[in-house]
Amino acid sequence: MEIWPGKPYPLGATFDGTGTNFAIFSSVADKIDLCLIDEDGGEQRVELREVDAYVWHCYLPGIRPGQRYGYRVHGPYEPENGHRCDPSKILLDPYAKAIEGQVENHQANFSYNFFDHNQRAEEDSLGHTMLSVVVNPFFDWGHDRPPKHEYHNSIIYEAHLKGMTATHPDIPEAMRGTYMGMAHPAMVNYLKELGITAVELMPIHQFVNDPSLQDKGLSNYWGYNTIGFFAPQNTYSSSGEVGSQVEEFKAMVKAYHDADIEVILDVVYNHTAEGNHMGPTLSFRGIDNRAYYRLVDGDLAHYFDTTGTGNSLNMSSPHSLQLIMDSLRYWVVDMHVDGFRFDLASTLARELHAVDKLSSFFDIIQQDPIISQVKLIAEPWDVGEGGYNVGEFPPLWTEWNGNYRDTMRDFWRGEPSVLSEFASRLTGSSDLYAHSGRRPFASINFITAHDGFTLNDLVSYNEKHNEANGEGGADGSPNNKSWNMGVEGPTEDRGILALRQRQMKNFFTTLLTSQGVPMISHGDELARTQQGNNNTYCQDNELSWMDWELSEAEVEMHSFVQSVISLRNDHPVFRRRRFFKGAAGRGGESEHGDIMWFANNGTEMADQDWDTWFARSVMVYLNGQRIAEPDARGNQVIDDDFLLAYNASAENLDFTIPSTETEAVWHSILSTDADQEIGATLSEGDTFSVTSRSITILVRRHEVDASLDGETLSPTSLRLASARAENAPSVGAATDATVREQVASPVQS
Repeated sequence: MEIWPGKPYPLGATFDGTGTNFAIFSSVADKIDLCLIDEDGGEQRVELREVDAYVWHCYLPGIRPGQRYGYRVHGPYEPENGHRCDPSKILLDPYAKAIEGQVENHQANFSYNFFDHNQRAEEDSLGHTMLSVVVNPFFDWGHDRPPKHEYHNSIIYEAHLKGMTATHPDIPEAMRGTYMGMAHPAMVNYLKELGITAVELMPIHQFVNDPSLQDKGLSNYWGYNTIGFFAPQNTYSSSGEVGSQVEEFKAMVKAYHDADIEVILDVVYNHTAEGNHMGPTLSFRGIDNRAYYRLVDGDLAHYFDTTGTGNSLNMSSPHSLQLIMDSLRYWVVDMHVDGFRFDLASTLARELHAVDKLSSFFDIIQQDPIISQVKLIAEPWDVGEGGYNVGEFPPLWTEWNGNYRDTMRDFWRGEPSVLSEFASRLTGSSDLYAHSGRRPFASINFITAHDGFTLNDLVSYNEKHNEANGEGGADGSPNNKSWNMGVEGPTEDRGILALRQRQMKNFFTTLLTSQGVPMISHGDELARTQQGNNNTYCQDNELSWMDWELSEAEVEMHSFVQSVISLRNDHPVFRRRRFFKGAAGRGGESEHGDIMWFANNGTEMADQDWDTWFARSVMVYLNGQRIAEPDARGNQVIDDDFLLAYNASAENLDFTIPSTETEAVWHSILSTDADQEIGATLSEGDTFSVTSRSITILVRRHEVDASLDGETLSPTSLRLASARAENAPSVGAATDATVREQVASPVQS
């Protein structure tokens, strides 16, 4: 075999059309063998003799895509000094673009003896672990262009790739649960017609299916156990593991871009699948343990862990930072993704012990001309001390707003003294984000996410029911801020079912009329249930998958959500780029008159109204003529005025149309109570009833002002109001067969 010196950059295995360059970093190795593995598991070793700045490299002519390979790193095995080199373990390339196989719970993958932890175990791991694969970097992207939806115009849909497609009747069985299933027109069109602008995929970086879960008959379903930061998960490929996953992923992204939908990846750079000091040696641990992992000061045999998974990446190491930045850049440039949601992002900001918003991680993101231009979403917490950092990330970043989630859950279950904070969350959480110069869209608003109850379960269970996870119910958060409406779980009580349906609509309507960026958890628009399990990380089965055989109530929920998304998309008043001016804790009482707050009797809210502990209702006036923000072309946009009446109390309330400076008629266009009459025409001083625990929305149309160089919208609300006047079905009513066909399969009786 010809062995050429090759180059130290780029790291990883790079095929150039005639051969492959291999490069791997290790500052501690004495010797590194590149191991080429054939289809029968035979191994050929090539010693890397070229070393530049701790990068070991060579070029092998004739090595083509599909070649399996790994590394054996010779060096010190001194856990007490933080070194864990072990040449008996064949190691994954940290920069591998594709990975084949799975990890077995076998002695060969561990460097210590199962029965005597103080004794070395040097059994060869080849045949019991994953292998890296050389890939073809060339792909016909055609005219692919990223959609580039601005944050304030975005609606994000958090989705599990397999869970979305595993049972869909219109997707060929061989494609279900794969990249090609997610790219199928049935799925793309479903999200497009729903009104989604970005799909946020739960982890698709290559992860390890925990052997401990496999021993229980379970598996790592969520995928927050990354081992390959450049490789798409191999089990999501419909055509094979030896590089096909890369092409299929690219084809999926291209399909969503064709539909004007962005693809955002949920990424896990805070830890790896190698776990703590008792974990397997799969890659980083055996290559350069101290460079890649945070170790405990004064006890280098153990790992500093702020993730709850056993280890944390060493964010003070330039090599860890380079790994993360190279990975991010690869997914944007080569794989065409549009943004990232960073799992446990507070860990990435820990250079020593405290979370530091001026850390090196944020600095290199800020100055990178590629990464700084895509969507960057932080999960702003970890499990370490001082790890809850909502509102504390620097400019350029948006955040999952956990305060929004908690406040809205409390408001709609009737908790006292929540009204003032409800107003702040509804208007973009200026108290959290304005101080750092950020805008309302810094707040990624959500009611539910993958971690916790589904929306249906949030209104159906007071307690978690996680027995299926095999941990005696000890896993998952006990603090769900949920309310079951009087019965735990399924019920035949029509009154409770109606209230649960209304509460789900309340959450959706609140979410989609709030300033900031709404995020929907997959299946909530179809009232998906997990039977009270709030931690389905290990449930790769029907409990977690989408059920596409829908009841009448589920189809109605879908129709309602689709209509409220359309309402938001048609009206700039619900997606401002700037905060209202005024008291942050009360949502802003703008000097421009673009927002006002009223009690249900039509008078402006006074201090005592905000401070009353039992207050559970408010009416918000949004002045569409004074949104004071130009459109994308710089034109002043005239929107409609809106009155939004929120009633979280246990009683029906009469609301009075307040006095405003412009006299015009109001039309009721939406109620979250399916029995509430829609389409009424009201004027100043008139009253309308809002059912207990429901929302009513009214619209007032503005005429075109010829003095303005702008335009008048043709809003959904006006079409809806017109339809109500003609006795058409309300937004809250059951939909027809057309929508049912859009959703999927036959409706159950």
